[in-house]
Amino acid sequence: MEKTKSVSKGALFSWALYDWANSAFFAVIQTFVFATYFIQSVAENDTIGSTQWGNTISAAGLVIAFAGPILGAIADQFGRRKPWIVGFSLLCIAATAGLWFVQPGSDYILLALVLVFLGTVGSECAIIFYNAMLPDLASKERMGRWSGWAWGLGYAGGMVCLIVALYGFIEVDVPPFGLNPEFSEPVRATFVLVAIWYLLFSLPLFLKTPDTKSTPISFSKATSNGWSQIKKSISHLKKYHHILHFLIARMVFIDALATVFAFGGIYAAGTFDMEPAQVLMFGVGLNVTAGIGAGLFAWVDDWLGSRLTMLISLGALIVITSAILLATSVTWFWVAGLTLGVFVGPVQAASRTYMARVAPDHLKNQMFGLLALSGKVTAFIGPFLVGWLTYFAGSQRIGMSVIVVLFLLGFVLLLRVPDAGEVNLAN
Repeated sequence: MEKTKSVSKGALFSWALYDWANSAFFAVIQTFVFATYFIQSVAENDTIGSTQWGNTISAAGLVIAFAGPILGAIADQFGRRKPWIVGFSLLCIAATAGLWFVQPGSDYILLALVLVFLGTVGSECAIIFYNAMLPDLASKERMGRWSGWAWGLGYAGGMVCLIVALYGFIEVDVPPFGLNPEFSEPVRATFVLVAIWYLLFSLPLFLKTPDTKSTPISFSKATSNGWSQIKKSISHLKKYHHILHFLIARMVFIDALATVFAFGGIYAAGTFDMEPAQVLMFGVGLNVTAGIGAGLFAWVDDWLGSRLTMLISLGALIVITSAILLATSVTWFWVAGLTLGVFVGPVQAASRTYMARVAPDHLKNQMFGLLALSGKVTAFIGPFLVGWLTYFAGSQRIGMSVIVVLFLLGFVLLLRVPDAGEVNLAN
């Protein structure tokens, strides 16, 4: 049996709190507030805006897909992860704060898309190294629950940040700090809120959670060794066939989830004519159910295993996403959408736990880089197809149907993946 990790619960909680910190970016910027603001106030119209948004998220996904494994391999050589987390977090924080300068009007389209691109790259790259810290902090017997609890904290953080944005800046009779509604300043102020939120709640990880020791190696040598290492690992992935099959399956279903996040607020605003405040309230509700789901399924992960947890969640996501696309009333959209949230967190948390359980000890960072690759190498496909299918069909419902197909394909591919316990016994 694996030796119990000596890391304190306080250090583990500080690690998990980073999910609370960076979830504000995904909830407020990528999904609900800025995405809706961009479509309704910056872009020329809903259809063109959806296409521009999809192309930007796709471009960021491509950068992350190819940079992630390389950065992970270099980090394997250096040893430490926190400097990478700090650097990429600050990139996202700066880009998010810069969104304040995106005023209503098509003159600000380019600025908006560039900043969203930079923020997405920064946040996603930081997560590569954040995820790779988990195996060194928690024992294998408890990785599932800590991964799930962290994801639950993330949804709770997104929910609380959305509530502060809604009732502290947007749905108020007199906006604070003299903000002028005529120029959408109360909405734009929520972007600054996210930047401050991200920085503030990242500090416990930066300051309290222990990092692995650094190695005495130059950057050029680490880069050379890392590049050689990743080429060798990719060429020998047949040796880790279970990881290869898992990465392919995850590549598909994470693409579907990324598309849900990228177009959730846009779909609500465009198809059901929901106002920004209504989209925000829906976002709060979705984060509540997602947090509950992640927390509850954290126990299921340790009990039934990561693979079965993912299969259960994907099956539910297929059914519920189909119901959302068939919903014709706002009420049914709310019911189906909030139910969807219950299964979003578990499939993500369980995939992180699965990799932590089966990755070779000496290749942890690199394997989590490949995990990021699996989530990003085709991440442009979902948003790209939704954006252009929406454009040509003139219907968001038709465009969003791509998500159901991706979930279904991911489920079928995951059936080929062995349970983590079977892998460990074989090794």
